[in-house]
Amino acid sequence: MRKLPNIIVTGTPGTGKSTHGERLAELMPKMTYVSINEYIKDHSLQDGFDEELQSTIADEDKLIDLITPDLEIGGRILDWHVCDIFPESLIDLVVVLRTSTTLLFDRLKGRNYPQKKFDDNMDSEIMEIILSDARESYDPQIVIELYSNDKDDLESNCQRIESWTKQWIIDNDEDTQ
Repeated sequence: MRKLPNIIVTGTPGTGKSTHGERLAELMPKMTYVSINEYIKDHSLQDGFDEELQSTIADEDKLIDLITPDLEIGGRILDWHVCDIFPESLIDLVVVLRTSTTLLFDRLKGRNYPQKKFDDNMDSEIMEIILSDARESYDPQIVIELYSNDKDDLESNCQRIESWTKQWIIDNDEDTQ
């Protein structure tokens, strides 16, 4: 039995996944923040490069094989724009960050993405693709949608997730059951 939960922080690029993940790790030092993009680079889990999108293609099978032992231990905060590949049995909370399309437009423009990548990400947010994937892949009770438009949202969201984590620990403590 894991002593700490595993949390996915997901959303369209530009919604604040990394900022939330890093802040959560500060608030909960027993949890480990994992940027899946960095994890893929650090462990050479690339399966090519998409020239049109200017993006690395991840070998998702190798990623899951390598990260599963860490998830079995628990205490991971996963940051990635894809959530539906992680084993449902090892995920306790899926946080889907959303941002107003006006703010997201500005954030993505500032990243100088190729036009197709920019358009795909804007479409993904407008059509709620990541939220839909999360709801289809995990028990709807563990999927929450949070807005990430400003620093107040960041702090409020992180406090909410921290409170949820504390309750999860209490609820899953074998010594109290």
